Amino acid sequence: MELDEAMAGRRAVREYMAQAVDERTIRLLIDDAMEAPSAVNGQPWTFTVVRNGSVLDRVSRDAKAHVLATTPADAVPAHFKSMLDDPDCQVFHHAPVLVQISAATENAWKVEDCALAAQNLMLGAYAVGLGSCWIGLAQGYLGTTAGKAALGLPVEWAPVAPIILGHPKAAAAPVPRKSPEIHWVD
Repeated sequence: MELDEAMAGRRAVREYMAQAVDERTIRLLIDDAMEAPSAVNGQPWTFTVVRNGSVLDRVSRDAKAHVLATTPADAVPAHFKSMLDDPDCQVFHHAPVLVQISAATENAWKVEDCALAAQNLMLGAYAVGLGSCWIGLAQGYLGTTAGKAALGLPVEWAPVAPIILGHPKAAAAPVPRKSPEIHWVD
């Protein structure tokens, strides 16, 4: 697959089959992630792989409660509020794998570095026929002491990118892109 095709075709997937993703494939995707550039070649990233559905269900429940408890009611869009209030809504969309990318070392660009690794992981997933999605609703909770403990993360790690992976139930529909706003400085 050409890089342009992967960049144009990759989408956030929110419906997955129950089929597991094999360890070899997950390791190859982590290898893809590790090819990302990082500031001063710091490579601060770590990868925590969660394949236990019970753990994902518990973290989902706690993440939803955390968002509701820490976000002013008027700041939660209505469609998110109904999702967060729904006991059957699982923020990880029942994907079989969560890869939590965290920064293990302190540096000024750790978030950017881990985000670049996440993009590589998601492009790699698309290239091998898997779906992926960055789960923003889980980010705040996973940065707490309780959230880190739920995934067995050391307290000094900074969780950055919770990425789910799995076999999509269907191809994600294309999403229209806005025209870019470009300012040229000559």
